[in-house]
Amino acid sequence: MSRTSWVRGSLAYMANGTAALGQFIPSPPINSFHIGPVDIHFYALGYIIGITLAILMTRRRWRALGGDPDLVNDIALWVVPAGIIGGRIYFDITTPADIPHVWYGVFAVWTGGLGIWGGIAIAAAVGAWRLHRLGITVGPFANAVAPALLVASGIGRIGNYFNKELFGGPTSMPWGLEIPYVYRVNGGIPVQDLRFATFQPTFLYELIWDMALAAFLVWLGHRATIKPWGLFALYVAGYSAFRIFEESIRVDSSEHFLGLRLNMFVAIALTIVGLVWFVLAQRRPERPFSVLPASAAGSVEDVRPDEAAAATADPEDAAGETEEDAVDKSSAADTDTDTDTDTDTDTDAGIVATDRSDDPIS
Repeated sequence: MSRTSWVRGSLAYMANGTAALGQFIPSPPINSFHIGPVDIHFYALGYIIGITLAILMTRRRWRALGGDPDLVNDIALWVVPAGIIGGRIYFDITTPADIPHVWYGVFAVWTGGLGIWGGIAIAAAVGAWRLHRLGITVGPFANAVAPALLVASGIGRIGNYFNKELFGGPTSMPWGLEIPYVYRVNGGIPVQDLRFATFQPTFLYELIWDMALAAFLVWLGHRATIKPWGLFALYVAGYSAFRIFEESIRVDSSEHFLGLRLNMFVAIALTIVGLVWFVLAQRRPERPFSVLPASAAGSVEDVRPDEAAAATADPEDAAGETEEDAVDKSSAADTDTDTDTDTDTDTDAGIVATDRSDDPIS
């Protein structure tokens, strides 16, 4: 009997358990733990850790563009709930057979089931709306958050491991993932595959790809001139391209269309969209973009792409002016006070007009 046909609980499984332990990835015996009366699911914990790291990473990248890192926290308060809602809606539509058969099944995200594309689509729309409300250009922020999204989704895939889901076809490779029989049945895999015990760990493949792609986007952003939306477009294309491979080896339940998994069509379409989007973004002429919210006076901080690095200067550098500079500024101020009184009056009037630029022009 081959080791891939051992069934958990059989004599063969128990007799060979020690020897087989180093030959495949074992399934975790639990998928949650308790803290008092609270049941903590590893799936949820994985995404909480991933989202937290994504926020910290985006804060750092947004500050490097001259933006306020606290803005990232504000945006996260809107996009994280929107992403969870969008991800669950996408999952419910594309894999209805996996919805738990209870009245709250469509909402049971803690059991697994967040469609990444639905989550990103809704979160991106809500995030863009929020940034527009604040007077901030969306493209640069999208570039800042792109690698962080990959980190969040990659770490979140660890939750799939604890839920014993997101696996591919049978394999006898040393990194094969052990899937208990009940999870093979519940996973909706083909009947002919139920006799196997180890399967392709597609969750692990995606985790590795996400981290590698995130590192590449960070590297590319430092080595090349990437215009607004460029890195985000590559994120869409790169992640979706991997999903073409992943969907080709998965055997768990899914809706099918023309003999292929529905997600395969989505992955192909978004790979093409992402690549075209990147080319168009790179061809657009450079233009100033806003990285700070509108001030009380209605002005917006505009930064040219080639000036973004200068916008990150340390505040201490700004405070480090020489004594001679201070004297020069003082002399200039004294000279201004000696000008004609009419000129001062005109200047004051101009300042008032600028501050009231939101008023209708008469």
